[in-house]
Amino acid sequence: QVDLVEFGGGLVQPGGSLRLSCAASGNIFSINFMGWYRQAPGKQRELVAVISSGGSTNYADSVKGRFTISRDNAKNTVYLQMNSLKPEDTAVYYCHADGRTWLSDFGAWGQGTQVTVSS
Repeated sequence: QVDLVEFGGGLVQPGGSLRLSCAASGNIFSINFMGWYRQAPGKQRELVAVISSGGSTNYADSVKGRFTISRDNAKNTVYLQMNSLKPEDTAVYYCHADGRTWLSDFGAWGQGTQVTVSS
């Protein structure tokens, strides 16, 4: 079993910054992709950013130039630095990771952390 725990959500004013982190733990052999998704009220969950084990990244067009994803492979942790936040960034942010345990492939989600951008 693999667990993901997220930290760092909260309330921030427009133009402000937040940093999310997500740590994976459990019977992990390797992690391929780690990423962040978000879901706003009444909307579908959408990809925000993803990073491979080698450091290749991909971002949603709406966050390019404002958000930066990074990871620490030694700590099985992924980060999302969010700058120039806008009210439309308000959502529950979920961490996702996929890879292999010593027994099988896995795909896991975090519990979600609320990000609210409001004055």
